[in-house]
Amino acid sequence: MTLDDLRVFVAVCRAGSLSSVARDLGCTQSAVSQHVKRLERETGVALLERQPRGVVPTQAGRVLEAAAAEGISGLDLAIRQLRDLVDGESGYVRVATGATTVRHFMSEAVVAYRRRHPRVNLEFRTVSSGRGSFDALADGTLDLAWITLGPPVRGIEQRPVVELPWVLAVRADDPLAERPYVDAGADLHDVRLIRLPPNSASAAHLDAACAESGVRFAHDTSVADWDTALLLAELGVGRAIVPALPGLPVAGEGDDGSGGEGGGDGGSGDLRLIPVPALRPLPVGWAVRRWEALSPPARAFADLVEGYRRGTPPPPRRPT
Repeated sequence: MTLDDLRVFVAVCRAGSLSSVARDLGCTQSAVSQHVKRLERETGVALLERQPRGVVPTQAGRVLEAAAAEGISGLDLAIRQLRDLVDGESGYVRVATGATTVRHFMSEAVVAYRRRHPRVNLEFRTVSSGRGSFDALADGTLDLAWITLGPPVRGIEQRPVVELPWVLAVRADDPLAERPYVDAGADLHDVRLIRLPPNSASAAHLDAACAESGVRFAHDTSVADWDTALLLAELGVGRAIVPALPGLPVAGEGDDGSGGEGGGDGGSGDLRLIPVPALRPLPVGWAVRRWEALSPPARAFADLVEGYRRGTPPPPRRPT
């Protein structure tokens, strides 16, 4: 029994004629009859009843016709969806990220992607930890995860996109606010800081970078994300060492596609961001199960985000 057998059988039931289907298919009536006979051998029952003017399905034939028609319709729809998926025109992309990531790393890419792929469903999911993201990637419930890169994880491929230098976030009236940079060892030793999210990969990376430079910090406030640390620093609640997030002006830097924008005044309003060049930058990027297994829509989104962060977004596809 083949899919062609079932397609021909359904066509015969609907047309009520072997010869009519043969003409439509450009074959002989005998060839059409062979499809039906093969199905009857497989099922062990008669499927068509011959009448003076054509054929009609038997009771068994009506059962098979209904099931085959429904199955063929579903398969045809699936084939169309698969073709759209291969072309990158529909489907879904499931991304592990949060509001801070979308705001600072993906905003331009999301807008551009929505214009280029209006029929693809973008799903942004908040995952509590890097381990949670890796588990979701491994079991197939996520396509992509934006992470702070770390040690190799079995079954997961990590792809660096950009390295973020560390900056000291302070209020504009802070004594360090006018510095072109700060020396982590001389200026920040034993300084009390707003702590990055506990147990996060970025906090662990910062601790390791400080240990390499022989710097120790004390902490009196903890936050759940980088944006909250920046807000508290702007309010004068404390100082924070955070990554130089895209879109935030850092003292002495222009727009390099991955760091600050908007000139070199080093801050916005009451906030000042001062480079801390002695600390090893924070690597961030994508985690996936396997790059070669990514669907075209997911790969297109990943490439678009990477392109904007590197300052080289891929051009829109030409219509085919």
